[in-house]
Amino acid sequence: MGLFSGFTTDIGVDLGTCNTLIYVKGKGIVINEPSVVAVERGTNRVVAVGAEAKRMLWKTPGDIIAIRPLADGVIADMDSTEKMIRYFISKIMPRHGLFRSMRMKIGIPSCITEVERRAVQEAALKAGAKEVQVIEESLAAAIGAQIPIHEPAGHMVCDIGGGTTEVSVISLGGMVVTSAIRLGGDEFDEAVIKHVRSVHNLIIGQQTAERLKIEIGNATPDKNIEKMEIKGTDAITGLPRRLEIDSVEVREALKDPITQIVDSIKRTLGKTPPELAADIFTHGIVMTGGGSLLKGLPKLISKETGVPVILVENSLECVAIGAGQAFDLFKGMSSDRSIYDNLNN
Repeated sequence: MGLFSGFTTDIGVDLGTCNTLIYVKGKGIVINEPSVVAVERGTNRVVAVGAEAKRMLWKTPGDIIAIRPLADGVIADMDSTEKMIRYFISKIMPRHGLFRSMRMKIGIPSCITEVERRAVQEAALKAGAKEVQVIEESLAAAIGAQIPIHEPAGHMVCDIGGGTTEVSVISLGGMVVTSAIRLGGDEFDEAVIKHVRSVHNLIIGQQTAERLKIEIGNATPDKNIEKMEIKGTDAITGLPRRLEIDSVEVREALKDPITQIVDSIKRTLGKTPPELAADIFTHGIVMTGGGSLLKGLPKLISKETGVPVILVENSLECVAIGAGQAFDLFKGMSSDRSIYDNLNN
């Protein structure tokens, strides 16, 4: 048996601003790579995709451009997005005719427009999918986190991606209340970059800011103050310079984007019907996405809302897993309700 069997291959895709993940039924996550494409200037010929292309970001010679084709959860460069999807699919799919029998379900933010939604579907179809469906990221994340979404009970999911944060209350297989903002892990990095420049007159790149966030970043005060040395360009002299920065400063830099996420959760809770709100207080808020991995963030959200918070173990993979599993899940739900069909004829 090869990687795929049968005539149709169902795959789930998390087409993220920072990373693209692909899930295949029975195989799990088969692709987890940065959403970056490197092309030749002028010809647009692809020279690298994914992890190899990310290493080139902000370090390319004049004839090569490294592009992040998605921004704030939507397609910013249609051609590069199509080529990126095609490349990832070619890594996991056999080269023969089964390529054309691929069904794809892609997680999308609920805040995107109909035009942006169609652009995602069009890019996937051009990349070789026979059929493309979309699913809201928070709904896919809930499925991937193994939340029983079909039950008549309220479950809240907060999915913090690279470009967007989506907070939804889910019951009976659908979203009852949802709130999405175009803010995620990228804005965390940008906040750190701005802070270091304004306070220390040091210009640092996105990858340095990301390392600061991951290694010593936190959302709540910690007994241990961690420190890290970084390198950048002096904003006044233009010369290279070192700087030691601590976790207290990084927390201060992240305060504004974190506050916006907490406010979005509070707004969603405020719009939730009382019975479902009571369920959420029992079940807790489920956090998914790479941004939810910021140290102390679940603790802060629980403190600010008074609701327990659960950080899912495979939080980075939930959207892709849920998108792939949704094919069978919703098929099963529709067959369960077929007993009522005669009443509607």
